[in-house]
Amino acid sequence: MINVPGPQLWRQVERLGDTTGRPDAAHFVRDKFAHAGLTAQPAELVAPPRVAECPLQLEARVADLRADATGEFLVAEAHVLRVHAAESITVAGTDYVEPAAWSPLVYNFRHYFGLGPELGHSSRSRTPRRPTT
Repeated sequence: MINVPGPQLWRQVERLGDTTGRPDAAHFVRDKFAHAGLTAQPAELVAPPRVAECPLQLEARVADLRADATGEFLVAEAHVLRVHAAESITVAGTDYVEPAAWSPLVYNFRHYFGLGPELGHSSRSRTPRRPTT
């Protein structure tokens, strides 16, 4: 399960930063949802729950799991099985995410940000073009 928060959730994400779900580790928190003030929502195709407050949720299965070059972290490759996008971030009448309506939370050098104004888009974009000023 990949839950993608918007900028308004940075405080909840930060609350989870030092926690773990491993009972044998420091900073163990049994119920991370309660600890962060978030709401668990059942997924449809995978066991882990969705985060109701996240406007974009990807139900996925791990396809490959390997250590990074340093051996310090794991790199996960996932196959997305189902996408859940809040109506407020989709193009009306389609299943496309509206880039101007969606701003993911970005963690940049230990600081939290949302997105700035649009600079342009790819020729492969399927979302309707907006007039430029």
